[in-house]
This record gives sequence, C-alpha cells and structure tokens, in this order.
Amino acid sequence: KLQFLYLIEADRREQGGRAGMGRIFKTYIEAPSLYVCNDCATHVVASDSIISKQFHGRHGKAYLFEDVVNVTLGPTEERMLLTGIHQVADFYCNGCDKALGWKYKHATDPSQKYKEGKYIVEKAMVKKTLV
Repeated sequence: KLQFLYLIEADRREQGGRAGMGRIFKTYIEAPSLYVCNDCATHVVASDSIISKQFHGRHGKAYLFEDVVNVTLGPTEERMLLTGIHQVADFYCNGCDKALGWKYKHATDPSQKYKEGKYIVEKAMVKKTLV
C-alpha cells in the first residue's frame, strides 16, 4: 500500500522546470523502499507496488505499476510496441521534466487490455532507494 506522508509546495521554475507552469505540489511516499527520479530524486512510486518486471522500454528494462505520483502526462499518441499498437502518453517528472516512462491509455488487442490505465516506468530513468 502507498501511504502519502505529506505534500510540500515547490516552485517549478526554481527547479528548472518549464517556465509559466506555476506552483506544483510534490507527494512524498512513505514506504520501506521506493523509486525516485535519477536526476532530482523526486518520489515516483513505492517499490513494493510493482505489478511486473517483465517489460522493456526505450532504454532497456521497465516495470509495470498501477499508479505513480509527481508526474505530468504528455499528449496521447498511437505507438507500435512489441505487443502491438497502443495509445500511450509519455509522463514526465514534476521536479525536473525528465521523461520517466509512459501510461497505457488504450490497447487494440483484447489480450493487452489489462495494461490500460497502468504505467511503465523505465528502470534507467529511476533509482531504487531506501527510506
């Protein structure tokens, strides 16, 4: 289970984010270990909430999760992946705007429907840390 400890207000422009985006709130995850952004250490997801490690992304290994925090979704696009055509949206770290993975929005193949609404986090973009 994810337990959210508290929210803290951060000014995105001070952290090198996109100008004009205003203020964001970061969610801090209370868990024994979690994955954080490689570049800015923003909390992304508790490591014990992983669904599967049997995925591959643009940069190698990737993990499937039900939900992530402190990210912003990009536009939805159709993409040909190893398992067929999917509608996906890349997501970006709220702390530094680094692309961390994608969200499955729609799968055309009925056998791939279980992925809809879930997130692929690329292992190369995050690091596991102990709290």
